[in-house]
Amino acid sequence: MSSGARSFLVLIASLTLVLSVTGLAAAARQPDSAGASAPISYTGIYHGAGSHPGAAVTNNLTYHGGSVQTAPKVYISYWGLQWANGFSTGGYGSGSARTYVDDFFTHVGGSTWNSIVTQYCQAAAVGSTDCSGVSTANHVGNQTLEVAGIWNDPTSVPSRPRQADIANAALRLANHFTGVKSNATYMVFTPSGRSMRGFGTRWCAWHSSSGTMAYAYIPYLPDAGGSCGMNFVNNTNDSYGHGYFDGFSIVAGHEYSEAETDPYPNSGWLDSSGAENADKCAWSSLSGDTRLGTTNFWAVQPTWDNSKSGCPNVPSS
Repeated sequence: MSSGARSFLVLIASLTLVLSVTGLAAAARQPDSAGASAPISYTGIYHGAGSHPGAAVTNNLTYHGGSVQTAPKVYISYWGLQWANGFSTGGYGSGSARTYVDDFFTHVGGSTWNSIVTQYCQAAAVGSTDCSGVSTANHVGNQTLEVAGIWNDPTSVPSRPRQADIANAALRLANHFTGVKSNATYMVFTPSGRSMRGFGTRWCAWHSSSGTMAYAYIPYLPDAGGSCGMNFVNNTNDSYGHGYFDGFSIVAGHEYSEAETDPYPNSGWLDSSGAENADKCAWSSLSGDTRLGTTNFWAVQPTWDNSKSGCPNVPSS
């Protein structure tokens, strides 16, 4: 996500993949293209302070005719027995990581931070930048209690999972509960040391779709350190994991917000360069802590606000 990164499009066979770089989207070959099965939108890595153009990127998102999530739900898979057996990194146990993630997604629905997405809709005219006054519009929802299921998938995790492996894990997650739901994002978290190629060097996490299933892949982000958000907002670490786990709420929150507004990349809301709502504000200096309506807080980035043509300040609560 450096300021010298450029937006460009590369056609690879029949597959177009989207990479988030300095808040822009650039097409790039998937790190493990042999496992590719659908377009992917990545959160790019952080390259240091001052590397992000922020609100200087003012082209608004436009509607591309696809679905959005009008009543979002989140399902979480902790894939692998490592999560059940427990592991430790940086003085924190895997149980602490799960608590941080579970708490974040339990409270993100209905929050002020997530309310920005409600301006986006489906059933508007293709090319629209504004849903107001559209009688047929169905807006992205921001309901409370969006977590619909959390599961520890005991299936073995490959040392280097591919996209097809992640898609299969997401489908197992869906089938473990009620089957695939169109308004849901199925989030797959892999344990420390078990991540797709390119994690931490080119990208931090991604979301994609398989048929009608929207899903996201979140590696164990502390493995990438500051490249994927560790201590990005909070410089010191505490017993809960603020600081050390900042990347989980920043990056997983990034993918969650994009899945709400563009669940089937790239058919929802994108700008002229292919960037989604969170891409345009990724690693912004406007990132900060938000309380999500509770006494606790989590580090998050802003997401694009078409009504202001920019990245808003992160609300404190």
